[in-house]
Amino acid sequence: MISLLTDPQAWAALVTLSVLEIVLGIDNVVFISVLVARLDPVRQRRARQVGLTLAVVFRIALLFTLTWLAALTAPLVTVFGNGISWRDVILIGGGLFLIGKATHEMHAEIEGEDGRAQPGGVAGATFSAVIAQIVLIDLVFSIDSIVTAIGMAQDIRIMIAAVLIAVAVMYAASAPVSAFIGTHPTTKVLALAFLVLIGVALVADGFDFHVPRGYIYFAMAFAAAVEAVNIAARRRRRSRQR
Repeated sequence: MISLLTDPQAWAALVTLSVLEIVLGIDNVVFISVLVARLDPVRQRRARQVGLTLAVVFRIALLFTLTWLAALTAPLVTVFGNGISWRDVILIGGGLFLIGKATHEMHAEIEGEDGRAQPGGVAGATFSAVIAQIVLIDLVFSIDSIVTAIGMAQDIRIMIAAVLIAVAVMYAASAPVSAFIGTHPTTKVLALAFLVLIGVALVADGFDFHVPRGYIYFAMAFAAAVEAVNIAARRRRRSRQR
């Protein structure tokens, strides 16, 4: 352990892997933020805590099942010359789920449906549904994240430390992101568009057609910057009208 703490290569691997895990966690934070927007403030916080706790549990549990993860990448069938593994099946299924969920939420926004939970049994059912969806997508993102981590670091202690750092950053960012989406409704549609884009990328990865994440995150950052300008312009117009 002491040798690991004094090894510059170990620290470099930890920093690199932590940054990568944080970047990959952006997708998870956006998805959780969109889902919990339908809950009341108390349940929003609880859902974020449960969702990110599950993210930690899934990632660390998967790290201790490296043999199983290696088996997931073994081809099951060949489709159009591409070998499809269990990992590919999970990525394709998760991507289709993201696309379907984001499309459904966009339809609700356009139609003006009020999906917020009501007191009593309906709220409980909504909370349970939100947690179930978070569990599902946590599993998809965890497998994608850990397979990437295994390719970058060899020491499981470094991988666990990077996961804990990344989830801590995700937890710190999840509340402000959720609050921002709740305060500015137009950003929710933008976040849903991001989820569709991420879902398409997951499906493409499942068919061995890798879309560089840098392109996706640049598009997300550019669109977010444009939306930030629009928000500032609306605030300025409102202040002038007053």
